[in-house]
Amino acid sequence: MSDEEHHFESKADAGASKTFPQQAGTIRKNGYIVIKNRPCKVVEVSTSKTGKHGHAKCHFVGLDIFTGKKLEDIVPSSHNCDVPHVSRSDYQLIDIAEDGFVSLLTESGSTKDDLKLPTDENLVKQIKVGFSEGKELVVSVMSAMGEEQMNAIKDISK
Repeated sequence: MSDEEHHFESKADAGASKTFPQQAGTIRKNGYIVIKNRPCKVVEVSTSKTGKHGHAKCHFVGLDIFTGKKLEDIVPSSHNCDVPHVSRSDYQLIDIAEDGFVSLLTESGSTKDDLKLPTDENLVKQIKVGFSEGKELVVSVMSAMGEEQMNAIKDISK
C-alpha cells in the first residue's frame, strides 16, 4: 500500500447513450444511421446479392442531420450499425443576442441559452425577420450524439 493519492479524470465517453446497434439489413430509407461518426438521415439504401464470400451488402447514402453533407457507407447486411438517438424539442424564442446565441423558453419555464442560430441562411432570415416583427415564434431543436441545432420555426401568434 502506498501513501500516494491517485486522481483519475475521466475524459473519455463511452457514448453508450448516444447510439444503439441495429442490424444493417433492417435500416430503411428515412431512418437514421451513424456514418463516419456523424448522425445521418438515410436518403437511399441499396442491397447487393450475396457474393462468393457470402455476405449481402447494404449501401447507405445519408445526409448529416446538422450540416446537410452527403455521406456514404457500405456494410454487410448481417452486421450491426450504430443508430443515433435523435430527439426533437420545441421551445419558444425569447431573445436573439448580438453574438448569435438565442434565449429559449423551455416547457418547465426555465431558459435555455446555449444554442446558436442555425447554419441555414434561409432559416436564420425567417427567425430574425419574425422576431423583429414581434411574432411569437416556436423553434424546433433537433439533438443527436451530443449536438443540438435549430431546424424549423413556427409562428404561433394569434
